[in-house]
Amino acid sequence: MSDLVIAHLYPYEMNIYGDTGNVIALRRRLEWRGLEARVDPVPVGADYDLSGADIVFGGGGQDRSQLEVADDLQRRRDAVHEAVAAGTVFLTICGTYQLFGRRFLTQEGREIPGIGVFAMDTIGGRRRMIGNVVVVTPWGDLVGFENHSGRTLLDPGQAPLGRVKKGYGNNETRRDEGAVTANCFGTYLHGSLLPKNPGFADELLGRALRRRHGAAADLPPLDDTLEHRAARVAARRP
Repeated sequence: MSDLVIAHLYPYEMNIYGDTGNVIALRRRLEWRGLEARVDPVPVGADYDLSGADIVFGGGGQDRSQLEVADDLQRRRDAVHEAVAAGTVFLTICGTYQLFGRRFLTQEGREIPGIGVFAMDTIGGRRRMIGNVVVVTPWGDLVGFENHSGRTLLDPGQAPLGRVKKGYGNNETRRDEGAVTANCFGTYLHGSLLPKNPGFADELLGRALRRRHGAAADLPPLDDTLEHRAARVAARRP
């Protein structure tokens, strides 16, 4: 029996800039501690019960892929909201993050409805926001890579993931990045995010383990020297 179940939403449709590396990092960090994870791929059209997952991950993709998954995600809307309310851990990146808001309005004026986990809207722009980014969060500084033209605007009261120290984040004016609702996290950070930010990876794992196994499921430390070195190098790059 697996210690955790990780559901990977749209692994074929939404996998850009190494986003699948986040799932690999979660699985490996469990294995290095003698724990097991089962990874369930959930492509478009698949029947899957999200209530059986401990962690749900969704990555980024090209605009065409985002359109492809949008209708399928609407079909899962109620199940996602129920899982978020039940404390399931979610990590959503870029395109999936945008679809977890209320809507994405393309620069051509087409409105793609989201599922409203995050109180936010995303508006497409002509200028892309590209480069390495550093975000100050309660779980330490997170380092990643962003490449998006959507400007995400959080409602007052919607918690961001953190504040931008370097880069753009949700948009070029407000300096916030990502969003957090319960155990559901959204961010624009690709690259992959979790291999370079092991403390945040362990935060997600710890929440999932405690939810399933109780307070005794603490994670023993790992030697993250290489991971922190990779983060420092990325943080220095433009």
